[in-house]
Amino acid sequence: MKIEIFSLERTQSLWENTVKYNLTDSGVHPFTLRELLTEEEIESLLSLRLGYGQTNGSIELREAITQLYPGSNIDNILVTNGTAEANFVMSWLLLEPNDEVLYMQPNYNQIGGLAQCFGAKVKNFYLYEKLGWQPSLAEIEEKISPRTKLIALCNPNNPTGSILNPSIAENIINLASRVGAYLYVDEIYRGSELEGRETETFWGKYDKVIIGAGLSKAYALPGLRLGWLIGPSDFISKAWAYHDYTSITAGIISHYLGALVLQPNRRKTILERNRQILKNNLEILTSWMSNFSHLFSLVPPKAGGMAFLKYHFSMNSTKLSNRLREEKSVFVVPGDCFGLDGYIRIGIGANPLLLKEGLAIFKDWLQKNLNS
Repeated sequence: MKIEIFSLERTQSLWENTVKYNLTDSGVHPFTLRELLTEEEIESLLSLRLGYGQTNGSIELREAITQLYPGSNIDNILVTNGTAEANFVMSWLLLEPNDEVLYMQPNYNQIGGLAQCFGAKVKNFYLYEKLGWQPSLAEIEEKISPRTKLIALCNPNNPTGSILNPSIAENIINLASRVGAYLYVDEIYRGSELEGRETETFWGKYDKVIIGAGLSKAYALPGLRLGWLIGPSDFISKAWAYHDYTSITAGIISHYLGALVLQPNRRKTILERNRQILKNNLEILTSWMSNFSHLFSLVPPKAGGMAFLKYHFSMNSTKLSNRLREEKSVFVVPGDCFGLDGYIRIGIGANPLLLKEGLAIFKDWLQKNLNS
């Protein structure tokens, strides 16, 4: 079994900690424990005994997660080390050689790479900028077949920040049902909607729906490395057995904090804070773009910690990213990481001062190099 380099993660890992202005993060500026917890909760945390805990997730945490998915119970939940492990366990469990996977693009491409690694055939369908980053149902209907084992979505989407139109989502569910395919939806950005109306989960829409999510993005808690799978109880039982062969369990501190974070009032406060950061930073980026209306265009993101800018000048996106990083210590994600040259992804969840300073330097670079 051979695996391809995961270009997005490798690109970020190589450079995000070596630059002065890292504009590649796709989440929201992380909390500190003091910002997140009361003094009483911090004291309680200090008394926590550092054992393994329940390997499929503490009962308290799984009960908190079920509140996000109407009709679910704790047997529908498996807690993982981040959503990356959730994606891996799901792919490992479901996919066999010669299975077909219908895969949304652009996307966080972990599942596509894993599918190929496990011998499955990946058939991409695309979100189109001219459609407001929505898919073409005709394209999906053309590519789906009785051999389709899995349809994989990211909703809200990384990198575009789009949210599937409800009628399109319903049609995708119907198509999955028609061929008996599993429908896996990465919902890690659910809760980060800029206008506040939370995206409806796919959970409960079809008996073969599986959801992956976690606390890294919408909740601004990537350091907890806490994710989860939610699916039919028989699937989750099997997934737990696979999880025994990977990380065994998420950390006991993450279990404890996750159960606190997902209590309704705390969750509401966290998401409101994060949405305000995203809205303010999108305004900063939009104002910056007004200086270069002939060079950049953007379908405004509806959710998530990033904006996917199209640029209208002749330069490969990896070359653009490398030059900015090498010459100005400003790091943006090249569209090449998503198979879409001519775009860059800029994080809008960053510390606002860092974002402003980084964009100011980017502006100076553009003016000097493109004679704007």
